[in-house]
Amino acid sequence: MNKIFEIPLYPYARSADQDAAAPARHKVVVVGAGPVGLGAALDLAQMGVEVVVLDDNDKVSFGSRAVCYAKRPLEILDRLGCGVQMVEKGVEWNLGKVFFDTRQVYEFNLLPEGGHKFPAFINLQQYYFEEYMVARAREMQAQGKPIELRGGNKVTKVTDAGDRVVIDIDTPDGPYAIEADYLIACDGANSPIRRQMGLEFEGEVFQDNFLIADVIMEASFPTERWFWFDPPFNRGQSALLHKQPDNVWRIDFQIGWDIDREEELKPENIDKRLRAMLGDDIQYTLEWSSIYTFQCRRMKQFHKGRVIFAGDSAHQVSPFGARGANSGLQDIDNLGWKLKLILDGVAPETLLDSYDDERIHGAKENILNSTRSTDFITPKSEISRIFRDAVLDLAERHDFARPFVNSGRLSVPCTYDGSALNTADALPGGPARSRPGSPCADLPLGDGFLLERLGARDAVKFQVLAIDAKAPAAFGAHGLDVEVIALSAREHPLLAERYLGEAASAIYLIRPDQHVAARWDAWDETAVAAAIGRAIGKEI
Repeated sequence: MNKIFEIPLYPYARSADQDAAAPARHKVVVVGAGPVGLGAALDLAQMGVEVVVLDDNDKVSFGSRAVCYAKRPLEILDRLGCGVQMVEKGVEWNLGKVFFDTRQVYEFNLLPEGGHKFPAFINLQQYYFEEYMVARAREMQAQGKPIELRGGNKVTKVTDAGDRVVIDIDTPDGPYAIEADYLIACDGANSPIRRQMGLEFEGEVFQDNFLIADVIMEASFPTERWFWFDPPFNRGQSALLHKQPDNVWRIDFQIGWDIDREEELKPENIDKRLRAMLGDDIQYTLEWSSIYTFQCRRMKQFHKGRVIFAGDSAHQVSPFGARGANSGLQDIDNLGWKLKLILDGVAPETLLDSYDDERIHGAKENILNSTRSTDFITPKSEISRIFRDAVLDLAERHDFARPFVNSGRLSVPCTYDGSALNTADALPGGPARSRPGSPCADLPLGDGFLLERLGARDAVKFQVLAIDAKAPAAFGAHGLDVEVIALSAREHPLLAERYLGEAASAIYLIRPDQHVAARWDAWDETAVAAAIGRAIGKEI
């Protein structure tokens, strides 16, 4: 077993809050030290917001869990200071293959267009991800950033008191309480906080189960995503194979609904499945195993008063498509800068409503795609199965059928079309990919990349990207200093493709989360100021 599972990275230590005469008040408390909770804490602390992370555990997650990370979340993590480290350790892959019985019927290549800092996808065990994030938190602490991790602190009760949140906590030294301006619940799919507040999921639980086995072995399989429908080693079901670092292979077996979980998880029964798939002579070590059920559900509202939900505590999707942790990271990317502006008094508290609107929009997209994948992978009727199998047969020989093959539509960035924070598009002929609401597309700029210059790092900032357009050297509106970045498509040709389209020049207003708030063909001070006001939730 990898020793990382056994090392307390944030062990319990008594805090001064436990000896205080009255509950200590903090700006933000995050409950849950998984990838989403740690990401929220890093983002806030990086911008100078005081944050305390509480978790009843003190170690990284056991097993690979979330394993597949897409380019957009890697860009977010780069802004938080740990994206490059993940790519250096992770396994990059671009090619996916789909098999029906023993035949390969389809393959797809995710190799992105050139000119991006990060790859389309990497595979990396969640325990490494969490280790890197904890290390980043320690680095930020050494720099004087206001972040604190408290292991062995189990939240037992949360009370929204109107102007604050009261948090009751149990520890090895007994109970204590603290207060916070806001609480972010990142306490997982079974969120005790969500249940305590009487807030439940709406959606669907699918009657099927999948067995995960993380296997350490020397194997000659290429670094690709392989998915089987009705393979001879798992008849009537499906299977998935992925490579991870350190010669760990992630294998998922569909095992049906009416199962004995305890029996299925016995090593001797997992061994039978593995040898049926890989051969009797295979030499391996079983690192971790688990069983999961497909669920496509979400909360009706992602915040209630001063309690905010993010990641699996707010929404769940089936794991095929890598939309769980990837969407959770986009949650905190959307939330952090808004909370900072509210705490600073720059934006109204109603700006939090846009977190609900935009991230529920993202959750709906993910649930729709995840539900469609689940319906294809696990047909609910004989007619559905006949259709699925016919599509797979046709896909082997005919291009038209291949888009219908659905072994898990993989995570893509969310564009916030229709958001109240967007200003109407005013760039005639501008590319659809960079319309208001879209995440900015990366491109090389000399010895760096565009996204390295965009977004909130040490401070919340809106930015103006002026492409072959006149604009002031600096600008301010609504209490915010706006950085102006002037670039030319003559020096950086990809700007024309990704930001100009048919336009000769452009002015882009970029949000702190690297999403486009507005765009025009020329500088207009009144219009830019109005767009900033709209993007921070102020009435114009």
